[in-house]
Amino acid sequence: MKKLQEYLDLFGDEPWLRAGVAVVLGFLAAYVVDFLVRRVLKALTHRTKTTADDQLLALFHRPVRVTVVLIGLWIAIQQFGLEPQRNEAGEAISIDHETWIGSLLKTLGLLAWTGFAFKFSKLLLQILSKDRERVQVIEPSTLPLFDNLGKIIIFGGACYLAVIAWGGDAQALIASAGVAGIAIGFAAKDTLANLFSGVFIVADSPYKLGDYIVLDSGERGKVINIGLRSTRLLTRDDIEITIPNAVMGAAKIMNETGGPAPSRRVRIPVGVAYGSDIDLVKQVLQQVAEKNEFVQLSPDPRIRFRAFGDSALNFELLGWIQEPELRGRAVDALLTEIYKAFAENNIEIAFPQLDVHLHKIATE
Repeated sequence: MKKLQEYLDLFGDEPWLRAGVAVVLGFLAAYVVDFLVRRVLKALTHRTKTTADDQLLALFHRPVRVTVVLIGLWIAIQQFGLEPQRNEAGEAISIDHETWIGSLLKTLGLLAWTGFAFKFSKLLLQILSKDRERVQVIEPSTLPLFDNLGKIIIFGGACYLAVIAWGGDAQALIASAGVAGIAIGFAAKDTLANLFSGVFIVADSPYKLGDYIVLDSGERGKVINIGLRSTRLLTRDDIEITIPNAVMGAAKIMNETGGPAPSRRVRIPVGVAYGSDIDLVKQVLQQVAEKNEFVQLSPDPRIRFRAFGDSALNFELLGWIQEPELRGRAVDALLTEIYKAFAENNIEIAFPQLDVHLHKIATE
């Protein structure tokens, strides 16, 4: 730094000239350093087969270039001699512009590296979530949890460094934040309840993105977002429902996509009149299930004779469909085909009916 200042002194006593030279040199040095860093890192990344290091290189060169430019601006500011005026006791009696501008430049550099840290954290977590053999903790279902925790840690560290850059007492700020945190905790208990419930939901994973779930309150839809405060569902009517995580954590949830496979079994209850040929009914229902475009042939569709009803013989058609979202169309198609098949085979669909018997009462 001293040799650089001696070089700048060669341009005379005019501070604007020396500052301009420092700024120009800062920009030139930024591009030279950026070029060298990219060249060295590219030589290293060519040895690997993954594209993750190329993405990291694309993120890294920008904060490096910004940092070198800010260093050049800081050297340029020093050329003006903006030290504050002091009294006989050595106390500053005017604004320390040099310190203020230096803190501002440090903050700008901190913002550049904080943005890099956010993007690097997200990229690293995505890479780790795909490497299931080495890293088993981070997976697609827990990725939002670690992503949010990483952002919180990076943001907290950036705030701590920003306080130091402006000459503040970071330890006193942490102590004050602890006291304020207690007060905020009581004032925002509902928000904190949603926050902790969101963490537990992501960690426990009762459902994940893309799952079809049904709540005990009746809401049914596809999970499209799991945040720290709420979970969003998209219904079959394309209506988005936002549910607080505290409610989700206490609710009874039926995950229709859960289990070893996303397929789901549909049940079609059918009632036929007494006196119908039971074997024929089973045969017709089996043929309908096997010919239906939505019903899978593995596992095989099944027909069950369930009960002797008050007005009907109760059967049930059981078939597997590929996805829960196909349930509405599958039920519609099966009911339509069952009605047509029963009509062709003269099978009467039962309906409630009452027989009224009249007795003549003898009168005197």
